[in-house]
Amino acid sequence: MSSEQQHLFELEPPAWEADDASEQLVAAIVLSSGPEQTFDYLVPEEMRSLIEPGHRVQAPFGKSNRLVVGYCVALATGPAQGRRLKKLDSLVDERALLSPAILELARWMADYYLCPLGQVLESVLPAGVRQQAGTRLATLLSVPTEVAARVTQLDLSDKQLRVLLYLAASPQALTLKQLAYGAKCSAGIIAALRKKGLIRSEARRIDTSEYVDPLVEHEEHFEPNADQRVALDSVLGLIHSGQHGTALIHGVTGSGKTEVYIQAIQEVIGFGRQAIVLVPEISLTPQAQQRFRSRFGRVAVLHSHMTDVERHRHWERIAGGDVSVVVGARSAVFAPTPNLGLVIFDEEHEGSFKQDTAPRYHARDVALQRCRHENVPLVLGSATPSLESWRRAQQGEFKLISMPRRVFNRPLPAVGTIDLRSEFRDRRSRGAISRQMHIAMEQVLKDNGQVILLLNRRGFATHVQCPGCGFVLKCPECQMALTHHQAEHRVICHHCDHHEQPPHACPQCQFPGMRYSGIGTQKLEAEVRARFPEHPCLRMDTDTMQRPGSHERALKAFHDGQVRILLGTQMIAKGLDFPNVLLVGVINADTALHLPDFRAAERTFQLVTQVAGRTGRGAQGGRVLVQTFSPEHPAIEAAVRHDFQRFADCELPVREALMYPPYASMVRIIVRGSLEEPTLAYATTIADQLKAAIDAANVPFRILGPAPAPIHKLRNLFRFHLQCQSPESAALREAVRSLAGSLKPADEVQWIADVDPLDMM
Repeated sequence: MSSEQQHLFELEPPAWEADDASEQLVAAIVLSSGPEQTFDYLVPEEMRSLIEPGHRVQAPFGKSNRLVVGYCVALATGPAQGRRLKKLDSLVDERALLSPAILELARWMADYYLCPLGQVLESVLPAGVRQQAGTRLATLLSVPTEVAARVTQLDLSDKQLRVLLYLAASPQALTLKQLAYGAKCSAGIIAALRKKGLIRSEARRIDTSEYVDPLVEHEEHFEPNADQRVALDSVLGLIHSGQHGTALIHGVTGSGKTEVYIQAIQEVIGFGRQAIVLVPEISLTPQAQQRFRSRFGRVAVLHSHMTDVERHRHWERIAGGDVSVVVGARSAVFAPTPNLGLVIFDEEHEGSFKQDTAPRYHARDVALQRCRHENVPLVLGSATPSLESWRRAQQGEFKLISMPRRVFNRPLPAVGTIDLRSEFRDRRSRGAISRQMHIAMEQVLKDNGQVILLLNRRGFATHVQCPGCGFVLKCPECQMALTHHQAEHRVICHHCDHHEQPPHACPQCQFPGMRYSGIGTQKLEAEVRARFPEHPCLRMDTDTMQRPGSHERALKAFHDGQVRILLGTQMIAKGLDFPNVLLVGVINADTALHLPDFRAAERTFQLVTQVAGRTGRGAQGGRVLVQTFSPEHPAIEAAVRHDFQRFADCELPVREALMYPPYASMVRIIVRGSLEEPTLAYATTIADQLKAAIDAANVPFRILGPAPAPIHKLRNLFRFHLQCQSPESAALREAVRSLAGSLKPADEVQWIADVDPLDMM
């Protein structure tokens, strides 16, 4: 116990006085919020046989002894040595919600991502589990063993004896309603037996309904082709070794990676183990869920669009060992599998695996740590691996598995670029769809094919501008251009969700005609419907996919041919497998290419390559057209050729020269405050202290900033950021950690540290 803890406890009235020689059970408790340190509490005698690390507890805290919820992270038995400790009040849950393996993982996350352990534990446990969603507190009745042994000797009426015998024969405790119905008696008879002490009652939470597995059509077993067999043998080698190992499957789109995953999982299940499969988008979860259920039957699902009740029930089934496969998005990496045997990351390069709030973890790196600790294999798969994973594979840390051909030797789709500069000069085409794209769409639709159009911008118009004075309508809290959403006739800030009515005249010069410029998915949808009115069209973006089940319904409609043209943002760019898609169109490949982010080129290459892979999956083949103002950019040229190696060879030397990942670790520090000058001054102080701390560590480093963040004002707070880079990850994080103890807090100024950042805006 730290000196701070000792001081804290000495200030509070002692809950007990102990003999130095007596053995006491002491629990180390971490609070879910508040102070970061660990607090020691005495475990009362009645709780000694029940409590274990991972339990949530209620404990008296502070001078007022208010009850707070905390997590028991360790237990120790020993002499009290005169310490004065408060007693724990009660257990929140009947059993520990966190296994020793997950507790160990949470400790690693707290250390690596510079985040309080209590906050990590709150993130690891879904809210529905913490709140016991879908349960109610009930009084359960049972017959004590000593009463059941002499029930026939008791002086009871016939009705009372019948009730007692019925309850004693029940394999589980019953509610009052269940007992009254089953024994065909009144509540009065039960009350009389309870009064005599012949029926024991206890309050316990029970599930309000039973989970029923949905019916699925079973899919036949597929015989792997040559590439799949080589990949599967490599993965099975890791599984049979009984040791941890990480494999990176670099397989082109349509190469059959999912079948390799499925057959590897079958092997793991044969050993009585469980597998976790992570997919990057919620839109992919229904398709993945259906695919795995058709092969394995009972599959649990975990993702953020589920209700708290659904997540709690799936979590309970996983923890009880009732399912073999867990499919989910980022948070599924914490699934409470008691017999984990394999973790699979599909589309491992995806940025959605990184959490943007504390703890700012990357699920891929958390999975790697969990697999190492639990000694199980990790399989990463992608047609466009992250450069971090690619380099680790090149260095031999990961086992590289190549799948360079599509199944049935189908060719990769031909990809052509459309130079929007020529389209703009020609002026024959109006709108988002170029003349060449329009002709290609017409032909595909005439041949009864389907079309996918990608535009990674939501809304109708991306900005509203006055043609008279040039004024741009901006968010009052973020100073970012507001996006016009036509359906709601509102302008919306996509950063803070500020809404307002668009003005009829310019607020600055009163010019009567505001211009709605730029193209979002709403405007693209309107254009598609106007150009192809006879063909059903569907838009998929975060605006249209908010209701429960919306992803499933949209993808089913497209799969069944009810929708001929599917358009949307990046959620339609990966993982989807529809053989009748004969054309994929990228409306503007440059939306992320020129952002102030060192990963801009990598993201563009990945997005274009992934969406191109949605076509050519059937016997009819497919075609891809990419509209761009930068057809000569290396990322575009490599994507057009489906050439990851070419892109990596071009991009990696630039990263190495500038000490960017994967050649160095990075921590981004963001300082935000309501006043600009004090915020910048505080950011400068952080930079000075950080430089001194890293200098003292005597390691190579690079610090950029402080500088205004690309989104300089967000939710009425000014933002400045620093980029801290060093090949020595531990020294860099230790230097940042030291700031917390040495920096004096500033009024209305906050700072956060993002380890291994993906979002540089």
